[in-house]
Amino acid sequence: MAVVDIHEHVILERGFLLPNGYTITTAEELVAIMDRLGIDQMVALPLTSPETYHFVQSNEEVFHACDRFPDRFIKFCNVDPRITDNSPTHDFVPILEYYQGQGAKGVGEVTANLWWDDARVQQLLRACEAVGLPFLFHIATQEYNTYGLITERGLGGLERSLQRFPGLQFLCHSTAFWAEVGPMPAGENRGAYVKGRVLPGGKVPELLRAYPNMWGDLSAGSGYNAVSRDPEWGYDFIEEFQDRLLMGLDICQPWNDEASLIGFMRDAVETGKISQGAFEKVMGRNAEQLLELESDTTT
Repeated sequence: MAVVDIHEHVILERGFLLPNGYTITTAEELVAIMDRLGIDQMVALPLTSPETYHFVQSNEEVFHACDRFPDRFIKFCNVDPRITDNSPTHDFVPILEYYQGQGAKGVGEVTANLWWDDARVQQLLRACEAVGLPFLFHIATQEYNTYGLITERGLGGLERSLQRFPGLQFLCHSTAFWAEVGPMPAGENRGAYVKGRVLPGGKVPELLRAYPNMWGDLSAGSGYNAVSRDPEWGYDFIEEFQDRLLMGLDICQPWNDEASLIGFMRDAVETGKISQGAFEKVMGRNAEQLLELESDTTT
């Protein structure tokens, strides 16, 4: 079994830095982190939308970075729904087929600050389904001053898209998504880490049970918080949805190599809180199957 991180970002070389020194991790830095944490491969997600950071990447830049370590990185391409002509009828199939031919295994991380039901977003989803590329995205709670596809409380926009495109694999991510593992009372901030016990009736488990084309991307602090804020609930959640959860870290800065999720998963299996089978699926087998990876790496 290979350990596969479903969610990472990479730059080819240093560029403009914010006053606080903010920058994305280079391929060399990520490989060193992989070696230290026992990760065999990482999915590299281009940052092609202007909302996300202080720079915009091309798919080619990320592909070149991946090519420095072809056995360690898995390529995704990314397409902003507003490219070319900002049209609600634009056909994204040709560009997705091109990048698929260049080795892309999926599309993401899509972070355009548009509503899920926006016709431009729906056109991109339609093309991803037609081409057969999984769709990894960030969910937002609002328009402006943030990034990500916007949906109302209860994830209605996401659910409508799950219904419209049953052949498309949706890889769900972000604080606003994982906040809804339990019920979200009116007034509770979906954009913040929810703490405490997880009560029955959350939208995320409901959607996972209803839609076999939906996956949980456990990357970043949001995914880790979702399964660790109420550990006993988290263990049961991992067991129930072991076939559709994906391990990720979302390391965005060279010094931000927090591996809390990996530690949580390894401790859980070692203490018998989750099964060996669930552990192996979440840590890599699901990603291998979803992305049709060929690997003889063992851990």
